Amino acid sequence: MRIHFTILPEEVDITAIRAQGSGGQNVNKVSNAVHLRFDIAASSLPEAIRERLLRLGDQRISKDGVIIIKAQAFRSLEKNRAEAIRRLEELIESAATVQKTRRPTRPTRGSVTRRLEGKTRRAAVKAGRGRVGE
Repeated sequence: MRIHFTILPEEVDITAIRAQGSGGQNVNKVSNAVHLRFDIAASSLPEAIRERLLRLGDQRISKDGVIIIKAQAFRSLEKNRAEAIRRLEELIESAATVQKTRRPTRPTRGSVTRRLEGKTRRAAVKAGRGRVGE
């Protein structure tokens, strides 16, 4: 089951950090890193999603309920900003989706009994013991 949510732009604090890229041969490449900061408690998210986010145990979520996401995959600042927001949305969506309950892997007592009764009946018929209707 999915719960729909919206992230308001004023709730997201994005700091742009101009960082020098790889220091080896390619010194010219300059990446524009972005640090996104999102406070769970101050957000307009539903209470259930807030609780799940705090219990998620993701390394990007601090103990005081602040999500910090860093993006520096692209050269342009706009792309990195969009990437950070996309990662934040994915994180919130993972907390918002309710997992399906798995059926128990162990068979129930009734099904085991049924199966064993069927086995003994088949074995008895094969061995020629008893009548078929029993």
